[in-house]
Amino acid sequence: RLSAIRTFYRFLQREGLAATNPTTDIDLPKLGRPLPDILSVAEVSLLLDSASRQRKKSPIATRNHAMLLLLYATGLRVSELVGLPVSAVNRNTGLVRVLGKGEKERLVPFGEPAKEALEEYLAAARPHLLKKRASSFLFVTARARPMTRTRFWQIITDIARLSGIRKKISPHVLRHSFATHLLSGGADLRAVQMMLGHSDIATTQIYTHVDTDRLKSIHQRFHPRG
Repeated sequence: RLSAIRTFYRFLQREGLAATNPTTDIDLPKLGRPLPDILSVAEVSLLLDSASRQRKKSPIATRNHAMLLLLYATGLRVSELVGLPVSAVNRNTGLVRVLGKGEKERLVPFGEPAKEALEEYLAAARPHLLKKRASSFLFVTARARPMTRTRFWQIITDIARLSGIRKKISPHVLRHSFATHLLSGGADLRAVQMMLGHSDIATTQIYTHVDTDRLKSIHQRFHPRG
């Protein structure tokens, strides 16, 4: 509102209808950053278990399961996930090479569950989807094209509905959950920053304010009247 009034008075001054701008010395309010939406560990388990139960039904379901597990295991941005080439994933070392914002490369580890899901997908589901067609992308559609961000968002929404999760969910909610759960478990803030690909650690610090249970336990443990 203040911005609109300020712009309006600039217009009045240009038109010669006002001598001064009364908003010149008024500071704009500092808007706080909203806390990110996350899933609890139990809700993530529901989501992944639902995808796991469906994975044997079709090559597409196998792919969806692998994508979900890798997303939660690494905290990648959805654009980074759908753009991964096959060569970016090293299943022997358990590392994925990610090209993030500003063309910055980073290495992100992933665990055994994601590795097993990827191996299952690469062994049979991906060749079935490609049907002898070539693609450098890790995750492909039945038309041998790379997965799109919008389609993967729809897939996550559908799996969440089947698992009984009523929260609004998106690939970014899983990224937020990845970071929050790591920090809740005692992970180093700098390490989480590197895995997320944040250039500024202040961006990562917001996740330290999300886990209210951990905040309460710290308060009770260290406050003299906790």
